[in-house]
Amino acid sequence: MDTMKRFMSPPFSSHSASNDYLVGVRGLFVIQSFLFIFLQVFAPSAVAHSANALHAPSSTFHKALKFVSIIFWNDGIIYSSFLIISARTICLPFMTGSNAGTKSSIAGSVFRRGLRLWFPVAVALAISTGVFHAIGYHHVDEFAQSTGNLSILVPYKIDSALIYFNSVFNLFWVTNKFSDQAGNYAFPGQMMWVINVIYQQSFTVYMTMVIIPYTRKSWRVKASFFFILTAWWVQSWAWYSITGLLLADMSMNMDFKVKAQRGIKIYRSIRLPSYIPYTIILASGIVMQYLWAAWRPEYRDEEIAAHGGLYYTGGLNEDFDVKQPQARDDNYLALLGFFLFVETSDLLQWALANPLFVYLGKRSLSYFLVQSIVIYTLGIKLYQMLHMANNITAVAVCFFVTLAASAGGAEIFYRAIEVPSHVLSYMAFDWIRE
Repeated sequence: MDTMKRFMSPPFSSHSASNDYLVGVRGLFVIQSFLFIFLQVFAPSAVAHSANALHAPSSTFHKALKFVSIIFWNDGIIYSSFLIISARTICLPFMTGSNAGTKSSIAGSVFRRGLRLWFPVAVALAISTGVFHAIGYHHVDEFAQSTGNLSILVPYKIDSALIYFNSVFNLFWVTNKFSDQAGNYAFPGQMMWVINVIYQQSFTVYMTMVIIPYTRKSWRVKASFFFILTAWWVQSWAWYSITGLLLADMSMNMDFKVKAQRGIKIYRSIRLPSYIPYTIILASGIVMQYLWAAWRPEYRDEEIAAHGGLYYTGGLNEDFDVKQPQARDDNYLALLGFFLFVETSDLLQWALANPLFVYLGKRSLSYFLVQSIVIYTLGIKLYQMLHMANNITAVAVCFFVTLAASAGGAEIFYRAIEVPSHVLSYMAFDWIRE
């Protein structure tokens, strides 16, 4: 009975209530991720960088729609935000608590990370494969053709247990071309590669954060800027993850919030309010997003060529795969400005720590894994069954049904899979230490 109770509730977290706003940020992007997945399927012209949006008429309405999508359901900002949030939070057990800075804290974090992600991903991919084998794959293709949707793909069919095992295994092994793997193509929406990047980059964070207790604060900041610049040059996702780690270090160890609220010293008693440079950074990212989406989409990938071609040449990155997700400047600047505001604003932290966002943030992985399955199965099937003359009404019905089903499914998945995986990771680490 005690063992059963233990698997019903997650182990004590080292994240204090003062960090609820970080969980709330995850909850905010959970909402955005649902909007993106749903609209990519049922209203792809409303998604800024989708194939349908690129072929939509260049009217004032569509430009306005693209601008709204950049703010509220932008896939690049969504997956980039999860990477920064992950780097910002996974280092906290090493920085805080009675076990902070010890060999046990770093070893436990590294060991538990794999188990806490592997089991939920394996189960979600198994559920997706089982459901599509039961209801078939053809309905996705029929739906796409009948609605003119150019922005979705039929999930790759996993035909054997060996293919399934290799698909899950590769999601935690691939180190480049993350989206070109069976596990990603087999999952509806083809966003499973995000888990791959987050897991791989967690080791960058772990290896870097161990220097924090043993180096000067000013040196760490300077070294982090150099690290970020170098990672940007070679087009590695590390410039996102090290940014998250730097934000955590400054917030936890350098009184960043207090200093930022005082302003940036210009001359003697003259101080520049910190929100001014934060606004410039945020606005520059959003303006770049808007320019590439609504004005010059043909230039959107030009920035990628400026990096070093790390995996195939010593020259510039001129032969990159446009289908691959990229670590982009516009996403980075928009998120950096946003997180600088979040880390230094009492009002924003209070707003993000609201119970709804915190609830969603704690279940962010479950929502990420469940909502795509629901939308690509129940949502599409329901749309095909409605046969409504008014397309907007049909889409609205599908929205509320899939939203409710995703919420219920994510809660079940969280309690039945994610929490036990969390507990199991602690039990396994305690066992190997004995």
